[in-house]
Amino acid sequence: MIYFDNGATSFPKPRGMSAEMEDCILNYCGNPGRSGHYMSMKTGEKVYEARKSIAKVFNIKDPGRLTFTKNTTEALNAGLIGFLKEGDHVVTTSMEHNSVLRPLKQLEEAGVSHTIVKGDEEGFVSAEAIQSAITESTRLIVVTGASNVTGTIMPIEQIGRLAARNNIPFMLDAAQCGGCTPVDVEKCNVSMLAFPGHKGLLGPLGTGALYVAPGVEIKPLICGGTGTESRSRVQPFDFPEGYESGTINAPGIIGLGYSARFIEKVGIQTIEFYERELIKRFDDRIRNMDFVDMYGPVPAGKTGISLFNIRNVECEEVTALLNRDYGIAVRGGYHCAGLAHKTIGTWETGAVRLSVGPFNTRREIDRAVDAVWKIGKKMQ
Repeated sequence: MIYFDNGATSFPKPRGMSAEMEDCILNYCGNPGRSGHYMSMKTGEKVYEARKSIAKVFNIKDPGRLTFTKNTTEALNAGLIGFLKEGDHVVTTSMEHNSVLRPLKQLEEAGVSHTIVKGDEEGFVSAEAIQSAITESTRLIVVTGASNVTGTIMPIEQIGRLAARNNIPFMLDAAQCGGCTPVDVEKCNVSMLAFPGHKGLLGPLGTGALYVAPGVEIKPLICGGTGTESRSRVQPFDFPEGYESGTINAPGIIGLGYSARFIEKVGIQTIEFYERELIKRFDDRIRNMDFVDMYGPVPAGKTGISLFNIRNVECEEVTALLNRDYGIAVRGGYHCAGLAHKTIGTWETGAVRLSVGPFNTRREIDRAVDAVWKIGKKMQ
């Protein structure tokens, strides 16, 4: 199988990641923060080591402000539901994943309103457009760092600056940019950062995190055991324990810590350059096929995603043919982001998404190009 579905989850993972997880499971996997014996303390130490390694990727000064979740969706829900209250207004964009748009829709029942700023035909949303949507009751700006549909990279530094000028917290969904493009929470004035462990950070499924900057107060999404203040029925608001109720996925987090150190060693800019080179190689070759429609910006303005359709062939059928006849894994459909497809003009059709990772090769790209050509010629 040639794997080009890294936008959903990265594959393969760094070799040492699974070994790190196995070492935890086999040799010391106690419940961190719950007991005073060696295995519990060892697990706690390794989790804290992972927390520091992951924080370093995003220039997070205080690793304790980083709380672990099972994915970006949970992190976004924790930030949105924990921060917003009745009467608040939110500015977001039409390129967001449903992990942002659905919680905001649900929060309407709690008296929270929102404005969706529409992107252009390539999925780009300018800082000026976001500025124009701000009202006196705006309490949060929520933007994806890069679209999961087109890969379009948003101007997060500019948005962070305008948020700071307006004294409005800025929440960044880094699901598609964390680990594969540089994200600096200090430089971008990020108040809350939600990201997955299993995509650009090359960690295991079931891992993610939410960073909350100092001075930003949120209520815990889940209440329960924290290993602290156990005699009190009131949920503690201390970071990180108060926001990680219940037993955490220690082996997964420890594996994610390994992957974060792997990325730091390779270099995020190196990964970004290589993935952009791969996607440019693919785009340049299929752009000349007269039966292919392409969407989104040129490679310089996006992550390692190519979105396309073969004319007169449903995207789901193209995906199935690539899988069945050529052993190539991609994703077809609407990618949990219907408004993004409406923005770029694929509301009626959906599209095929090919997304590269750091372990893909030029030869694999060429095989995908050849497969698209053969399917297109056969189906026209």
